[in-house]
Amino acid sequence: MTKKIAYLPGDGVGPEVAGAARLVTEAAARKFDFPIEIKDCLFGGAAIDACGDPFPADTKEICQASDAILLGAIGGPKWDNASKRPEPGLLALRKDLGLFANLRPVKIFDGHEAKSPLKDDRARGVDIMFVRELTGGIYFGDREEGEDAAWDQCAYSREEVERVARVAFEAARSRKGQVTSVDKANVLATGRLWRRTVTALQASDYPDVALHHEYVDAMAMKLIQAPAHYDIVLTENLFGDILSDEASVIAASIGLAPSASLGAGGPGLYEPIHGSAPDIAGEDKANPAGSILSAAMMFRLSLGAPEIADAIETAVETALAAGHGTADVGGNDGCKAFADRIAGALSS
Repeated sequence: MTKKIAYLPGDGVGPEVAGAARLVTEAAARKFDFPIEIKDCLFGGAAIDACGDPFPADTKEICQASDAILLGAIGGPKWDNASKRPEPGLLALRKDLGLFANLRPVKIFDGHEAKSPLKDDRARGVDIMFVRELTGGIYFGDREEGEDAAWDQCAYSREEVERVARVAFEAARSRKGQVTSVDKANVLATGRLWRRTVTALQASDYPDVALHHEYVDAMAMKLIQAPAHYDIVLTENLFGDILSDEASVIAASIGLAPSASLGAGGPGLYEPIHGSAPDIAGEDKANPAGSILSAAMMFRLSLGAPEIADAIETAVETALAAGHGTADVGGNDGCKAFADRIAGALSS
């Protein structure tokens, strides 16, 4: 059966890195005789410019009917003072499709220890999976903004915490069997609900998985001190956004970091975690590895083709180990050249 992919290149470097992921996706599908159909969609600032809406109805319909969504990046200073911004379109996409769990792997590739800002002995062996709650918390709470005062509400229900915690515990069972849950239970009511819910779920349903709790401020320090200590890191929306970006730098460049956003059913959303980087848009400098690795996650988690995911990841790791890549990881490739390199490896 042909798998349907919605393609949302977006803004800034989004079309460059998403184009690289599309090239590799198509090469891998040909290699494994895996039928796919990719549909182009307007999204983000590009959609605002074209039709006045960052998440147009046509795009929404295509996404809902797809097996997976491949996204580049959105936003940029062009829309900072516009009546509509691109970012609400992304929040609406996540909410509309029920994408409550964001998976963000951070891994030091063999031979890249010296490219990390940390000392080799701290960087060696880092392989973390962040599981971030994605449709609750402060980003989705009630808010009010005035000239002299503003507030944003952070709210969570037990059900919201439990469903994302299940994703983390299930992932841990296929890895090292360890979950570190991050909250601010010493200060925030939502943090105490988070800790109680995660603790109860582990005791009742996942006694085989080791659970440890950390406050978010302590975790920010420990990620730098001993990142290889962690396996699965489970946390809420705001904390997960910040901590996973911090951790991505440990692996040499945020450009290497992929992500998957999943719900209880329907299509998953796959995108690199970096922004639209408008300062280098169109210059062929953006690192497409995170976007390409997001496509690998797409094959594994939404398209039911783990062997294709393995092949893409192996091609990327092999290229990086040989010293290839964009300038941010010490290589001489442009965005397009690196994509061509990975697609070529899959075609040979």
